[in-house]
Amino acid sequence: MAVADNSFSMSTMFNASPYPKGISGYIPPPGFAPRASATPLHAAQFNLMTDGEGVSYFKDMISKSDKTVLQRMASLLTSDSDYFMAIVTNKYGSRRVQKLLGKSADADALFCAAILRRFLHITTDKYATYVTIRAMVVFDKDMKKAMYEHILYHALDLACNQHGCIALNDIITDADDPYYRDQILDLIAKNARCLSNDASGNFVVQHVLTLYDLRITHNIAVNLFGHCVELSSKKYGSYIVEKLLEAEESMVVVVAELLECDGDRLMRLARNEFGNFVVVKALRFTKAMSKIDLFWGLVQKLMPFIHLLRRSHGSNIASILDSFKLRC
Repeated sequence: MAVADNSFSMSTMFNASPYPKGISGYIPPPGFAPRASATPLHAAQFNLMTDGEGVSYFKDMISKSDKTVLQRMASLLTSDSDYFMAIVTNKYGSRRVQKLLGKSADADALFCAAILRRFLHITTDKYATYVTIRAMVVFDKDMKKAMYEHILYHALDLACNQHGCIALNDIITDADDPYYRDQILDLIAKNARCLSNDASGNFVVQHVLTLYDLRITHNIAVNLFGHCVELSSKKYGSYIVEKLLEAEESMVVVVAELLECDGDRLMRLARNEFGNFVVVKALRFTKAMSKIDLFWGLVQKLMPFIHLLRRSHGSNIASILDSFKLRC
């Protein structure tokens, strides 16, 4: 909060807070284990940032603070990496740090350095990850460049983490630097096979495919060629293959693999609880895109197994095949 001499007065904040006597630096609030160098200000600010009941007070304080005050708050928040981590990994702490980002270039520089020091830990944490996401929206070009370098270096680790994959997807969506965007997408495409088989990584591949970047979509299809049948029999893997079938360039690659596998394997896929959706989509999209040779190739390969398809998850495929038997 700004005072007459425009200096940062934590004591003023304490007097105005619900805790008028402040908080002892020797009895820290839960969740904060300060180092010997920690001061009562560290403990007080920790409480300000993480107290679930202090939302309105924090909002009011920030609205009345100038850039000098914000910079000094940022300086204290980022003065120790463990201290900063304790705040941003807290539900309320993460939200309040996000509120501080983008308000002052000097404060942002301090926050950027703090994030980069613990980048992977922050970006894979349930709450702290949103600090990274927000930073990539509001930081200036130079700070974003430093962040992008870390994102690119840790991209696969982020993709394979349940919280990191959320951050990576958001960063890819909002990426405003063509060079780094392409670098990240190329990395995802190159590692599509391992990511597609990962519980979190497959969500990143799915997300990249929703961007409808034809070059990247084709590259993902090429890197998954030979593994599409296997992926199609898995819940999340089938989503990826279905997405590939929506673009002509990648659809041709997927259907080529379906036609190359032996009839029994294709039949088992068509009867699979997840694979049947892939086969149905392959039939519908090859027909819709006028890839008649591919369409009839699938029909002819599946027709000998129509009786088995009727008594399984492949009954919808049998119905499609029946409609063509009636026409013949």
